[in-house]
Amino acid sequence: MNKVILVTGASRGIGNNIAKTLAHENIVIANYNKSEKEAIQLQEELKKENINIDIMKADVSKRDEVENMISTILSKYGRIDVLINNAGISQYKLFTDITDAEWDNIINTNLKSNFIVTQEVVKNMIHRQNGLIINISSIWGVTGAAMEVAYSTSKAGIIGLTKSLAKELGPSNIRVNAIAPGMIDTSMNSKFSEEEINEIKEEIPLEKIGRPEEITKCIKWLLEDTYTTGQIISINGGWNI
Repeated sequence: MNKVILVTGASRGIGNNIAKTLAHENIVIANYNKSEKEAIQLQEELKKENINIDIMKADVSKRDEVENMISTILSKYGRIDVLINNAGISQYKLFTDITDAEWDNIINTNLKSNFIVTQEVVKNMIHRQNGLIINISSIWGVTGAAMEVAYSTSKAGIIGLTKSLAKELGPSNIRVNAIAPGMIDTSMNSKFSEEEINEIKEEIPLEKIGRPEEITKCIKWLLEDTYTTGQIISINGGWNI
């Protein structure tokens, strides 16, 4: 039976690849907030292959919008089998220059959203005694990064959320894992120059930048697995060993 999968932040980057790939064999709801054009392009691209995907607008850091989105999904499909918390933004700035508003924006978008969406989705999973939650963290959530303190903090919070929830929800047959990507070729890393990218490659044992497909492959494995929970899976070419 096809799984009903909600992917947040699915209009671009890693989320786009996840949604596009999983839609071939599952019922996928691709959430977006500001990138409506990209979400529509994703939907139209799949239609050419006779594949349907739902796109739903919601600011996942706002409880009322998430409640409406989850209610719509449950009314249509009756369940959510898999939640992939992918929505996120980054910032490259000196710690001493970060404003309160910037800090709150990153924490709300990257971390609070995971709390809200997961809390709303997990009610149905607990009732059904089955579910899978996959959170997208980052290598910087594991190691921290200079000039990306707010981002690193939000991604480290996701790791704590993942481990704690895995323990709490395990008895309800709900698995919770996180993926911590390294440098992945997406628009989020467009702030780096070609020279900076080449310098980063030299630090990575595999000497290359990852692609969104590498993250999606891991997610496909987690969809089939039944005994992995509470794990932070690093996909970074050996950048952090």
